[in-house]
Amino acid sequence: MTTFRMPPTTRAALRLLLRTAPAAALLLAGTACSSGTPDTAPAASPSAASERQQPPSASPSGRSTSMNIRVTLDGRPVDAVLNDSPAARDLAELLPLTLDLEDFHDTERVADLPRKLNTGGAPEPAAAKAGDIAYYAPWGNLALFYQDGPAPSPDLLVLGHLDVSADQLGQATRITIEAAS
Repeated sequence: MTTFRMPPTTRAALRLLLRTAPAAALLLAGTACSSGTPDTAPAASPSAASERQQPPSASPSGRSTSMNIRVTLDGRPVDAVLNDSPAARDLAELLPLTLDLEDFHDTERVADLPRKLNTGGAPEPAAAKAGDIAYYAPWGNLALFYQDGPAPSPDLLVLGHLDVSADQLGQATRITIEAAS
């Protein structure tokens, strides 16, 4: 059986379209439903705001962390953690992994995983920040952001964080991820 593989430029354009189309539709729907008057809804109570705050054990990106992993980028070790989301736990079950990375949209390095991850029970969408390890569910890709990512999307799940410079991450061609002993 012959496997068809899209050229990277076609995949990149399709990913961009898939990421931006839902946001554009939501923006248009919100604009169409707007009455043109200022929002008069009461402000959220302080207790509601505190319920949304991140727990104290958070990474530099503000995301809860729970699982240390060993990561090497092009043979050089970097500190990394995974959060406690179902998708991050599912990624941990695939370890050890060695993946070839390619650039996507001058923002992230991406690699195909051996299988799609469990995205059930995913946390609220969050915009990826530089250093974040994320999973793009529609394509089953692992994404390592070396620049801040797009607006929050339910298709992009932040799995953890790498403590590495943007330059090193942006040039990486190979990643190895292992469970910490």
